[in-house]
Amino acid sequence: MFTSIALRAALKSSAGVLRESGALCSAVSVKTCSSAFLSGPRVSCGSFAAQPPVRHYARAAKKKKTVPESQLSDLPPTMLKMDYAAVPLAQTTDDIVKRLLSLELGCHSDKLQLKQEQMIAKVQRDENDRNSVEVKVAILTTRIRNFQEHLQKHRKDKANKRRMLMAIDKRKKLLKHLRLVRYDAFEKVCEQLGITYTFPPEYYRRATRRWLAKKAFCIKVFKEVQKQKAEQRLKMRKNSAAAETKATKTNAAESQ
Repeated sequence: MFTSIALRAALKSSAGVLRESGALCSAVSVKTCSSAFLSGPRVSCGSFAAQPPVRHYARAAKKKKTVPESQLSDLPPTMLKMDYAAVPLAQTTDDIVKRLLSLELGCHSDKLQLKQEQMIAKVQRDENDRNSVEVKVAILTTRIRNFQEHLQKHRKDKANKRRMLMAIDKRKKLLKHLRLVRYDAFEKVCEQLGITYTFPPEYYRRATRRWLAKKAFCIKVFKEVQKQKAEQRLKMRKNSAAAETKATKTNAAESQ
């Protein structure tokens, strides 16, 4: 009898524990399902499944970057480097050696050097001219265009940007001098090298409120000074006229 009573008590306690654990599990599952439903688009809690809304977005068209044509693009790859162009043996050698000595396997500086020589040949006065203003302008133009092509790829290169601006200022001074001294050479250089010469503005200063007030005050003072000078001139004329009339009267009185 005692064993049956103990058995019943054990069964009742185990059933209570099972009931509590089942309620706890259901509460936890409901909480996790609700939180997952609120946080994520695709969640399935038991038989319920939340389907995300289907959105069809049109892809933006990719803009193709327009790369400007390089100044070195007109150089053929079969052209020999400048160091070997005047060597007669390089012209008669086999194709493999020619390819090694050509611009096809040359570096950027070799191409730039050859382009610079082409630009110099367009504007130099004679074959031995290497130090005239026209040659200096051609060399600076080649460097400036090379810097521009470099800065289009590397926009944050401040050092080369500074060098480019310095070269532009130097070329501007040389062109200004050449325009004053030899205008026909100036026109030829601008035409052959493709340079557009723009005149600098007459005044560079930025107009601030303080500067405008100072300028208005200076104009006012200038006008007052001019007015006082005009009054003094008029007074001097009146005095001279009065002195002349007095002198004529005295002369007339003496003659009588």
